[in-house]
Amino acid sequence: MFITFEGGEGSGKTTCIKRIVEILEKEGNRVVLTREPGGTPISEEIRNVILDKKNTDMDPRTEALLYAAARRQHIVQKILPSLKEGKIVISDRFLDSSLAYQGGARGLGIEEIYRVNQYATEGLEPDITFFFDIDPEEGLRRIASNAGREVNRLDVEKLAFHQTVRGAFQELAKRFPKRFVVIDAAQKPDDVFNAVLKEIHQRIRK
Repeated sequence: MFITFEGGEGSGKTTCIKRIVEILEKEGNRVVLTREPGGTPISEEIRNVILDKKNTDMDPRTEALLYAAARRQHIVQKILPSLKEGKIVISDRFLDSSLAYQGGARGLGIEEIYRVNQYATEGLEPDITFFFDIDPEEGLRRIASNAGREVNRLDVEKLAFHQTVRGAFQELAKRFPKRFVVIDAAQKPDDVFNAVLKEIHQRIRK
């Protein structure tokens, strides 16, 4: 099973993912936790270029292509081999982030970014995508109050950028209702965790 977590900055998905992985492993599942951009040595190097705060003059199309390149390496080197071994792969972000950030917020077009990524993914899609939906103002407030969190180039974008990202994710949830599960990320962390775990258990046990 391939499970992805999506959402705006400060939505709390990364914290929830760690708890989910811990529980699934205790239940006897073989789980691979990964992230995008990144997940493999080459993809992590591309991540460093994409998210470096010094690279503020990066062209949006360059950004989109770098994400797709990192994703391709991630898929062939980590995701597909793990799925073939019968493991549950959980990724902190995947294709939908490119659609929301570059397609939506950067204004390149969701359909255009989808086509670019079809070349990279060869049609691979998650079985479940959890979208952690939260008001961008609250998400950015959480980031500001978390002194230990890495602040990257996307975190420092203006509020309007993050609002557009949220709208794009909401649109994607409507387009792909079979795999998207919308989670109210403004809830208490335990409530968010329980909602995600319940959905995963239902899918695994079918």
